Amino acid sequence: MTRTPLPAEAQDYVRMMGMVTGFWVTQVVRAAALYNLADHLAAGADTADAIAEKESTDPDATRRLLRTCASLGLVTSEDGHHFTGTSLLSTLRQDAPHSLRYFAVSQSAPGHWLPWGGFPEAVRTGRHQVTAAHGEANIFDYFARHVEEAYFFTESMSNLSQAAARDIAAVLDTNGVGLALDIGGAAGDLIMAMMRVNPELNGGVFDLPHIVPAASEAAKADGLDGRFTVLAGDFFESVPAADLYVLKYILHDWDDAACVRILRNCRTSLAKGGRIAVVDHLVGEAAEPGLAPLMDMNMLVMTGGRERQIAEFDALFSEAGLRRVRVGSAGAFAVIEAEPAV
Repeated sequence: MTRTPLPAEAQDYVRMMGMVTGFWVTQVVRAAALYNLADHLAAGADTADAIAEKESTDPDATRRLLRTCASLGLVTSEDGHHFTGTSLLSTLRQDAPHSLRYFAVSQSAPGHWLPWGGFPEAVRTGRHQVTAAHGEANIFDYFARHVEEAYFFTESMSNLSQAAARDIAAVLDTNGVGLALDIGGAAGDLIMAMMRVNPELNGGVFDLPHIVPAASEAAKADGLDGRFTVLAGDFFESVPAADLYVLKYILHDWDDAACVRILRNCRTSLAKGGRIAVVDHLVGEAAEPGLAPLMDMNMLVMTGGRERQIAEFDALFSEAGLRRVRVGSAGAFAVIEAEPAV
């Protein structure tokens, strides 16, 4: 049967309805991730009853969840009783090469979810909403008090790093680098990818005390612990000496003054001839599609930070006594390298 195309105003209505109810989809995806639908279906537990038994969920609610997942293209079903995961759902498998399971859980958990409820206030005031939602100075203080959410967030950063790590490692030249430190590097996925590319490279992670154990465990599991260093501290105070600093998804968390402070600390401790690599999204011109503008809104509401254009990075470098020497591309990320200006 041939369907008559919807008139333009009706198409806009449908599109806007999808935008308004987008948060419903977010929580459906969160439940699919939390209750491991992708893993259970891949292992052969293909009915609501089977999954409900494994996850201790309500069987009828689980059936309704699976039906909704089918409408979203996450699963298929011939009879409405047995379900099969799609390639889209496979991105929520725990062991998938490009898994987004932990990212799906952490972004829709209270730490992020509740501040986003105050998004209009963030736009009105220009201030993040973590304090209003949680009573904490920043999201990192919140995570220090909510260990389980902190775990999901750390793993979510690993999700994003694993997907891009090989591309970033291929862009960054580490020949002749003695020690490369991932500043705020969480579980160390990026720095370990760089170490696999360059077997001579010694690498490490510098992060908060409650974060760094994950990096130690990951390096040991990967067989890289012999040339891997884990250091705990606060990059606003100082950073350990190294030949190369990598700051992935760090500067976008902070306002300009805080970014300059971080970069100055890196410049102070940087070995002679060393450099700093900032890995972040680059904001393009207005109406340019992509993740960067939405991530910029996430930074507004969650941290008070921002995504930046290249001229804004150059201004930060200049104030910190650095100069940009090259810009590379690694998937959705820009790899912006800087060195001391004098």
